[in-house]
Amino acid sequence: MTDFAYEIHDGGVAVITWDVPGKSMNVMTREAFEALDSQVGQALSDDDVKGIVITSGKESFAGGMDLNVLASIRDAAGEDPAPMLFEFIMEGHRILRNIERAGMDPKTNKGGKPVACAIPGLCAGIGTEIALACHRRFMADTPNGRIGLPEIRVGLFPGAGGTTRYSRMVGAMAASPVLLEGKLLEPRKAKAAQLVDEVVASDELLARASEWVLNARDADLVKPWDQKGFKMPGGAPYHPQGFMTFVGASAMINGKTKGVYPAAKALLSAVYEGALVPFDTALRIEARHFTNILMNPTSSAMIRSLFISKEALEKGARRPDASDQRVRKVGVLGAGMMGAGIAHVSAKAGVDVVLVDRDLATAESGKAHSEEILDKGIARRRVTEEGKAEVLGRILATADLDALDGCDLIVEAVFEDPGVKADITRSVEKIAGDDCIFATNTSTLPITDLARASVRPEQFIGIHFFSPVDRMLLVEIIKGARTGDRAVAKALDYVRQIRKTPIVVNDARFFYANRCIIPYINEGLRMVGEGVEPALVENAAKLLGFPLGPLQLVDETSIDLGVKIAKATRAAMGDTYPDEAVDEVLFWMAGQERLGRKAGAGFYAYDAAGKRTGLWEGLRERFGGAGVPPLEEVQNRMMLVQALEAVRALEEGVLSDIREGDVGAILGWGFAPWSGGPFSWLDMTGAGRAMETCAELEARFGARFAQPSLLSELAKSGEGFYGRFGSVRRAA
Repeated sequence: MTDFAYEIHDGGVAVITWDVPGKSMNVMTREAFEALDSQVGQALSDDDVKGIVITSGKESFAGGMDLNVLASIRDAAGEDPAPMLFEFIMEGHRILRNIERAGMDPKTNKGGKPVACAIPGLCAGIGTEIALACHRRFMADTPNGRIGLPEIRVGLFPGAGGTTRYSRMVGAMAASPVLLEGKLLEPRKAKAAQLVDEVVASDELLARASEWVLNARDADLVKPWDQKGFKMPGGAPYHPQGFMTFVGASAMINGKTKGVYPAAKALLSAVYEGALVPFDTALRIEARHFTNILMNPTSSAMIRSLFISKEALEKGARRPDASDQRVRKVGVLGAGMMGAGIAHVSAKAGVDVVLVDRDLATAESGKAHSEEILDKGIARRRVTEEGKAEVLGRILATADLDALDGCDLIVEAVFEDPGVKADITRSVEKIAGDDCIFATNTSTLPITDLARASVRPEQFIGIHFFSPVDRMLLVEIIKGARTGDRAVAKALDYVRQIRKTPIVVNDARFFYANRCIIPYINEGLRMVGEGVEPALVENAAKLLGFPLGPLQLVDETSIDLGVKIAKATRAAMGDTYPDEAVDEVLFWMAGQERLGRKAGAGFYAYDAAGKRTGLWEGLRERFGGAGVPPLEEVQNRMMLVQALEAVRALEEGVLSDIREGDVGAILGWGFAPWSGGPFSWLDMTGAGRAMETCAELEARFGARFAQPSLLSELAKSGEGFYGRFGSVRRAA
């Protein structure tokens, strides 16, 4: 079966329908691109065909290119894949240029056949680039409809002509939100941005596109850049206005990316250089920059972690062999911020929810959280009133534990206290059915210890959500010592239902994510305590691509929470507790009643509206701030203290798969996304070089920088983590 179907409708309109068999979303493969080219050629050569409509047989149009294709080309090409990648990209340009020119005479621009694109829903990446090559774009007016070019989010840029076409359509500055920010626009905003030409009712989509095709004139087919006297909107780079546009764009890119995302710079270079030459030459320039990005290790790492590995984990790469465990009815214990968020994402995914708290008013308040989120969605035209009613109708807010009868999964999100959690576990297990899986949403407490309160420890598991639940993609699933395969399968199937990305880890204090992020925070606090300039600490992190510096991160999560975790960790570790220097800073801040953003006072100062106004001057007064060590030293400390902890987690069996370590790090706490995650970063750096840096830092700053034996082994053998473990797919 082909991914594209070809039919001739009344009036002589060839309708080419993209409908990948067995997939919920169309993605482009090499073979499918060739099939599209063949069918367009068939229509152009058939005298009975008046024009073409390219559409989709699904509710969406396209999810983009299958990035496995690019990876396979690179892998198959041997030591010098650049020529083969460039050839593949240029073949894509030829196919889309063939659609764009549609048989026109090159001199007169006449004689072509009109090509329209009918977009029923989501349209991203190569789907949008196909649409841009068509002569007119029609999009269905649906709440979930979105169109854009989000490649920048996975370390690429639109390399199938999207960069060149769209920048020439609207100008470099107007194109920035779509090209450089990867924004997906709803239909009417997309029309204003010229991504589409008409927004129509879903049931009229194909008819309107076909009608236009049958009535189009020669002049309707010619793109502006194929007409004589074309001028770049906003001015070419050598024009005073255009020059200022590109100066501003360059400043914006460097301000947002801090120079660590090469795709953004390559994109701007392709637009700038392409604007100086004819269109077909500009496409070659775009292809060269795109090839260069594909050859960049940053791009390879981001594609691997943010697309290939992420997709594999979402499809169940770590799922045990067990029967279908999709959740029918979930009970959520605790209607606070986390519980309310869990209830919302569950109901949104079509799962019935029983939201329980100690009194009805609190439970109803948790349900109201969903209503607030849905009302924002309505205001943005992403949710309908009917959709809101449907989601809220799935949530039963109650103070009655007996309402949990019939739940096949219960997620406990009560106060982070072992005694409280043990009491609620015992109470609920008396009500829940024998087959019900019980999950705890703890972020730090060992699952094996909590499971001691359960009469069915094989059905007890950790499901650690990240805050805010509705926006954070990662869910950490933690296996206790006695957790069974069915519980793991249940957790994974549930996470897939709510459309999040799971990683499965074995039980240990702080699990995986917090085990790595706490050292990041602590290293920042140590440096402040040492007298390092606080602004250097924060900006060094941002220059590495972290969304938040360690001091801002503590403010966001709250300083009193940090104090609580420190006290609990010290009690558990006793004399081996290593973080007295951190506590000196953290406890002093708490003593000053500077508890973070929620208190309007923390490491940062805040105005009356809660907006940060700058780092608090009291830090420098108490700890000094004249220390300005080399930027590289500060960055090495922050990167290595996390990466080494990830390696130790792998050594100790907390992690079983390095893909989960990398994907979890990026999605869980924003570990330098350009690097592909801690294991990818160590591979880029090289185990030998990392080991040398560790030795220097250990000698100066302590044992936390000691080399894990696994890193030493890889340094001696010349291997990387993906070289040794990349093909290993151990069972969960």
